[in-house]
Amino acid sequence: MTTASNKLPKYFNISREIIAMIQRGEMLPGTAVPSENEIIDKYEVSNTTARKALHDLERAGWVTRIKGKGTFVRNNTVERSVNRIFGFTKNMVEAGRKPSTRLIGFHLRDEDHSRTINHRECTLKGPYCEIERIRYADGVPMMKETRYISLQFCPDIHRKNLEHSLFEIYEKSYSIRMIEFDQMLSTVLLEGDWLKVFKLDKPVPAFRVEGVTFCGKGLILELEDAYYRGDMYRFSAKATA
Repeated sequence: MTTASNKLPKYFNISREIIAMIQRGEMLPGTAVPSENEIIDKYEVSNTTARKALHDLERAGWVTRIKGKGTFVRNNTVERSVNRIFGFTKNMVEAGRKPSTRLIGFHLRDEDHSRTINHRECTLKGPYCEIERIRYADGVPMMKETRYISLQFCPDIHRKNLEHSLFEIYEKSYSIRMIEFDQMLSTVLLEGDWLKVFKLDKPVPAFRVEGVTFCGKGLILELEDAYYRGDMYRFSAKATA
């Protein structure tokens, strides 16, 4: 029986197998991927096919080829600055990644929702829209978030395409700009049910970000509770005396 993968070019199947190993953490950034000769021996292919597989990996941005040394896994860690107000979509675009979003949960709530952020009690007055989303970069799950959005400021946001950038929806549909945000960062371990959410084979450390966003002085636009893959993200902060 012929499988779908058997219909694809050999070099493509080889490069996808190596990409899967990188995604599973079996090849860490900076480590060498199989050389042209190693690919020839392992997969019993021609040097042309091996060369095409390495070229495909490089073109897709997974590896860097250094003349005279070999081919190495790129550091694809995305840096997120806590000093800038911008969303996942812009963050991924700036990092050279292709962002996408999948909505996995949606509720309209009437009651207030409170969360303590950096020792400050923040209460989002009801009604609000609660959404759960998985955010992807190049098809890889990077972050799972729950957002609580004020229906006072965004009265019909539940009728918008919530798989698009919320920042763009706020600005284009409601003429709202976020002027302040306060976030609290902690570390957790993605295990158990989280492995399925992030398509992981083994536990991975993660960053948990709990935050509040304001659209005016004391005016809460949204609260968030998000989990970022620790092996794919790096947070940076800047402070001056």
